[in-house]
Amino acid sequence: MDHYDSQQTNDYMQPEEDWDRDLLLDPAWEKQQRKTFTAWCNSHLRKAGTQIENIEEDFRDGLKLMLLLEVISGERLAKPERGKMRVHKISNVNKALDFIASKGVKLVSIGAEEIVDGNVKMTLGMIWTIILRFAIQDISVEETSAKEGLLLWCQRKTAPYKNVNIQNFHISWKDGLGFCALIHRHRPELIDYGKLRKDDPLTNLNTAFDVAEKYLDIPKMLDAEDIVGTARPDEKAIMTYVSSFYHAFSGAQKAETAANRICKVLAVNQENEQLMEDYEKLASDLLEWIRRTIPWLENRVPENTMHAMQQKLEDFRDYRRLHKPPKVQEKCQLEINFNTLQTKLRLSNRPAFMPSEGRMVSDINNAWGCLEQVEKGYEEWLLNEIRRLERLDHLAEKFRQKASIHEAWTDGKEAMLRQKDYETATLSEIKALLKKHEAFESDLAAHQDRVEQIAAIAQELNELDYYDSPSVNARCQKICDQWDNLGALTQKRREALERTEKLLETIDQLYLEYAKRAAPFNNWMEGAMEDLQDTFIVHTIEEIQGLTTAHEQFKATLPDADKERLAILGIHNEVSKIVQTYHVNMAGTNPYTTITPQEINGKWDHVRQLVPRRDQALTEEHARQQHNERLRKQFGAQANVIGPWIQTKMEEIGRISIEMHGTLEDQLSHLRQYEKSIVNYKPKIDQLEGDHQLIQEALIFDNKHTNYTMEHIRVGWEQLLTTIARTINEVENQILTRDAKGISQEQMNEFRASFNHFDRKKTGMMDTDDFRACLISMGYNMGEAEFARIMSIVDPNRLGVVTFQAFIDFMSRETADTDTADQVMASFKILAGDKNYITMDELRRELPPDQAEYCIARMAPYTGPDSVPGALDYMSFSTALYGESDL
Repeated sequence: MDHYDSQQTNDYMQPEEDWDRDLLLDPAWEKQQRKTFTAWCNSHLRKAGTQIENIEEDFRDGLKLMLLLEVISGERLAKPERGKMRVHKISNVNKALDFIASKGVKLVSIGAEEIVDGNVKMTLGMIWTIILRFAIQDISVEETSAKEGLLLWCQRKTAPYKNVNIQNFHISWKDGLGFCALIHRHRPELIDYGKLRKDDPLTNLNTAFDVAEKYLDIPKMLDAEDIVGTARPDEKAIMTYVSSFYHAFSGAQKAETAANRICKVLAVNQENEQLMEDYEKLASDLLEWIRRTIPWLENRVPENTMHAMQQKLEDFRDYRRLHKPPKVQEKCQLEINFNTLQTKLRLSNRPAFMPSEGRMVSDINNAWGCLEQVEKGYEEWLLNEIRRLERLDHLAEKFRQKASIHEAWTDGKEAMLRQKDYETATLSEIKALLKKHEAFESDLAAHQDRVEQIAAIAQELNELDYYDSPSVNARCQKICDQWDNLGALTQKRREALERTEKLLETIDQLYLEYAKRAAPFNNWMEGAMEDLQDTFIVHTIEEIQGLTTAHEQFKATLPDADKERLAILGIHNEVSKIVQTYHVNMAGTNPYTTITPQEINGKWDHVRQLVPRRDQALTEEHARQQHNERLRKQFGAQANVIGPWIQTKMEEIGRISIEMHGTLEDQLSHLRQYEKSIVNYKPKIDQLEGDHQLIQEALIFDNKHTNYTMEHIRVGWEQLLTTIARTINEVENQILTRDAKGISQEQMNEFRASFNHFDRKKTGMMDTDDFRACLISMGYNMGEAEFARIMSIVDPNRLGVVTFQAFIDFMSRETADTDTADQVMASFKILAGDKNYITMDELRRELPPDQAEYCIARMAPYTGPDSVPGALDYMSFSTALYGESDL
């Protein structure tokens, strides 16, 4: 952006406040601006009969500057000073600048003195400000204004042109096609755009400049050579020149708009006149059609045949389907045209349209109403006549159809009723025949209505003098005679079927009773055989006793079962007697069961054979269960003694490990005595193992005489041995700790008392919260970090519990820390003498060989002062011997 350009491209009326007066225009740009601004000023000054030659000289006295502002604004400025002195010139320029400022333009860094002094840069900047305000600011295209509006106008106008892409006001115009496209878009007769070439910018530019000056009254503000020879043409010069095109073409467009408006008014008038003519013609045609159609619909002469009446109806339907719909559409369109015409006339402030007499919309509606009234009457007459003829044809056809259906139904019915198929049928077949006969009777009764309808139709046809009444009467009489004969045969067959059914029902009842009693008896025998042969598995004496009792109860039912067997066989014999007496033709065996008397007798004999076998098997199993019961009692007696003994010993050991009776040596002695007594109890465990082996061999799985299993005893015994061994080991470790740390018995008792007090769950271990409470009670004041360090010592495996041994180790370490530190200091001072370090050689000299090598091996990873290699100071010495956590 140049030194006198506005501060933002979207605010052209605010010149830059940081105008650098020391900057100079690019010579090429300055040349283009001089020529363009001079030409632009002259295009307006010539309207006042003057012009300028040198832009920085001719505006110095302010007179032509004020004249220029009056021409482009159309307003009068203050009266100018006519003197030749500098003060007069400055006064005139200030009046011009004040006028510019009154138009909302804020002039920054442009003063009257610079203009009077002929400052080129300031003069060009002032002219550019005037161009922006009066030539570009008011340009508005699609809600954009000023530069953006002018650029958008150029883009819209040149969009259809090939090789034209207007994106700015500098390099987009170098090839000249943009100027040519603007001219061709508005005045295509001035330029043959198809002959222009993008690679010939000089020709394109000169063509556009010459045409614009000659035909569009736009002065030549630019030189083609300057634009082509400059890498980036001056934006302000291009914008100034392009704005002249906008103003030139916008005026032509307004004139064109006015002409179009007049043409539009004339076109509306012509369209309205055409609508009036169309309405008159359409109304006349529609009224004429209604006049011709009404007489045709008023004709009520009936026809003698159904075919002729149907032809009339078809003609009426064609009228409704083909002829009337277009007229309905014409009537609707007529009303639409009338309403549209009236609306257009009202909008154009023209008088309303009045159709010719008799052609008003109301006249057409009245005529149309008469047409529809006549049409409705004609349709009703047609339908009534067709119904009258249809009635006779329908009755005759109905008689023929019903008679044919009835005759087809009666065909073969007499032969069916005379059959004697019931003489060889079974009871189920007889019942089926009866049901079939009942269905036939129902069907016969249902056809009674059809016979009555046939007679009624024949009577109605006679009353209406149907031409073929004799044949109808003969056929009706034949149907009635056949109907009476079918009724007599139906009653005779029913009586024969009912007699046969009664005889077969007696036999069927006996068959059914046999089946009802034979089936459960047969099931009872099959169940008895299954139970008597079933392999039983029992585990207690009570179970075998229950089986024996159930078997005895079964044997007690055998006499009654034999009576039921004989009764069932008697029913079968009675059936055989009836068949032989009445010579009944039995088609098969008992339909209700497949169980024969022979099968019943065979199964009964098998049941009688299985009973003694079952007696022997139950006796043998009873003896085996008595032996198993003795084994259970023997094991239970021993287990009920050993189990509580193990539990008691576990509790006693626990009390010894917690309570503080006597010294640790006394506790250890007492525990070893317990250990000896426990070991001496081992033979009883072995004896119980032997009894358990016998129980397993006998496949005994439960024992009501004890709640202890051998697995419980084994686990308890192993826990007892483990507990006594662990308790003895803990006491031994406590003795070692006490002797190594020099803890007195009173301290040991105090530690035990504190541990037991905070072991709230009495498990021999404290959880984390109990251990923290214990430490606090003993005077420890610690934070979370210190407590975490202590827990890492007493619970290195992070189990969340603290044992008594870990508690003693910690307490003994805490007690001994002070003594250890003093001993380390004293030992170091003895060996080091007046020095503050010890060498490896001094250690070998002062200590026995084996202890010296051990100490040196511990100290090897640590280094002493740099001045004495291989030496240790006090901290390194103590860390090597005791470790960091002990000091």
